[in-house]
Amino acid sequence: MIFVTGDCHSSFQRLSEEQFPQQKTMTKEDFVIICGDFGGVWSTDQRDREEVEALNWLNDRPFTTLFVDGNHENFDRLRRFPMMRWKGGKVHRIRPSVYHLMRGQVFELQGKKFFTFGGAQSHDMTGGILEKDDPQLLIKIKELKRRNLSWRINGMTWWKEELPSPEEMEEGLQNLALHGNRVDFILSHCCAASTLAQFGRGYYKPDYLHRYLEKVKLRCEYQYWFFGHYHMNQRVNQRELLLYEQMVRIC
Repeated sequence: MIFVTGDCHSSFQRLSEEQFPQQKTMTKEDFVIICGDFGGVWSTDQRDREEVEALNWLNDRPFTTLFVDGNHENFDRLRRFPMMRWKGGKVHRIRPSVYHLMRGQVFELQGKKFFTFGGAQSHDMTGGILEKDDPQLLIKIKELKRRNLSWRINGMTWWKEELPSPEEMEEGLQNLALHGNRVDFILSHCCAASTLAQFGRGYYKPDYLHRYLEKVKLRCEYQYWFFGHYHMNQRVNQRELLLYEQMVRIC
């Protein structure tokens, strides 16, 4: 079995046996895939007790947990985990049965091919990005609170790696070409520009990641595309599904 779901933000209750009883018949060869904003690797302290307990709890599930990265991940910590090749693509091994599916990879799971591309631009920082070593940090935060504006702190709650590098984008296109630009499923956090236009109704403005994923959409044959980020459950069209709390079985 393979299930796909949306953003978790380090809250994994939907994967408990009570809320996800299908796991009673699953094994480690079955998968639950999270479409970004996993959030399980977030604290700047790798010994954070709650985070360690949550990751160990996930590892103890009968299935294997996979995720593409979103914009709300601690990329400094994420890239310190061991990188290896697994099921045809590059991953970070978080736990023996918890893996980060890296950007621009093609994986084969249960005879199906998956193209993965995480990342997205954060929208929840109307007050901008602050620097953690700024001597005026607390004063600036107080003022932003007074003005009811959101903010993020570089290296603590925001990382520039939320958006992909040119190398990651090029690697993705090369890997797709190696597979004849044909996969069964695409898993991302963000979405293609034309997809954004379908459900966004002008509220969201496309950036270079949306345009890159549009290039992928135009050149790649696929059955279904699953993405998160926008905190809605919506079938955008016949082949593209925006996921949040919903769990969808695809195999």
